[in-house]
Amino acid sequence: MTYLRKAFDRAIGQLRSGQAIPLRLELWDGRGFDLGPAPSVRVRVATPGALRYFLQPSLDGLGEAFIEGHIEVEGPLHEVIRSGVALARHGAHGVREWLPRLERHSRALDRKAIEYHYDVSNDFYATFLGSSMVYSCAYFRSEADSIDAAQEQKLDHVLHKLRLAPGERLLDIGCGWGALVIRAAKNYGAIAKGITLSRNQYEFARERILAEGLQERCAVELCDYRDVPGSEAFDKIASVGMFEHVGLKNLPVYFAKIRELLRTGGLVLNHGITSSDADERPVVHGAGEFIERYVFPHGELPHVSRAIREMSAAGLEIADVESLRRHYARTCREWADRLDADRERAAVLAGERRFRIWQIYLAGCAYGFEKGWMNIYQLLACKTQGGAAGSLPLTRDYMYEH
Repeated sequence: MTYLRKAFDRAIGQLRSGQAIPLRLELWDGRGFDLGPAPSVRVRVATPGALRYFLQPSLDGLGEAFIEGHIEVEGPLHEVIRSGVALARHGAHGVREWLPRLERHSRALDRKAIEYHYDVSNDFYATFLGSSMVYSCAYFRSEADSIDAAQEQKLDHVLHKLRLAPGERLLDIGCGWGALVIRAAKNYGAIAKGITLSRNQYEFARERILAEGLQERCAVELCDYRDVPGSEAFDKIASVGMFEHVGLKNLPVYFAKIRELLRTGGLVLNHGITSSDADERPVVHGAGEFIERYVFPHGELPHVSRAIREMSAAGLEIADVESLRRHYARTCREWADRLDADRERAAVLAGERRFRIWQIYLAGCAYGFEKGWMNIYQLLACKTQGGAAGSLPLTRDYMYEH
């Protein structure tokens, strides 16, 4: 332990000699270290063993220390994230070497990962998602938009891009709590089907559909996308916030399945988070490792170029590409603020440990999207035949005619 203290003292000296960080470290023995003037964040190190997290700090290690109770943190949530990033920059050389991922993404493995992430508590998710229960990037038409209005706008943005018309059949792959299929049936007159691997989402969506009296035109099923019968044919397909779970090696299978299920001339919209790194390395400073361990087991982010290539290789003609990165930065920030404002109830619903995971995950995502560590794209494509343009008009004007 003497060696650890000496190494910590050297690390503190290096931190102080670099760029100022508005953070104060307080040790169990009463010693304190200010890493910058007027610190807005206070970190209390509970035990001598917790000093190891500051020798070569990373967001993965600091996140572990916080979640497992080895450190206590006080200060404004988004300042905490900025201070953590500043510490991790100093320790960037300590992050382990990147190696390609080898998960097979079997049905059982994917279901287990989805259950871990989503089957926490519907009431817990409601603390930050609100009554809409839409867990994907909102679409802000102006700075004055509330997040609830922006989520409705996102649903409409997706359905307008798809040119969804009354009587058309829509498949929503990874339908969440059912908001998109309900809106498609209720506001657009479509016959909508959603699939999910989360039982909590499935049961919640079914109850909502029944409450809306839409059971004749709207349904959800517990189903893996690979198991949707090929005999089914859909005019339009949406996949919102799901392909991050597919796995890089399974993208050809995923897009081929979509093409199989789509009628000729039909449209598909894939809305998903992508890597900003062309080589698809994990998110910087250990953030990717943290998300893998605590939030999204087996999640993988393709670069948008890979998504476009695999979509095209499956026989889907890309018609439109739109980045929503700035929209997701604001969405995650508002989610983080909502969760923080209802922290006592959220901690009861999910447990203190899981609440801590989500607290720093959402705030960290807001920072990451703001800084361009990740991106998010909507890719609109058509199943064409013989060069025909399907149901798409000549210009993109139709997307905004509402």
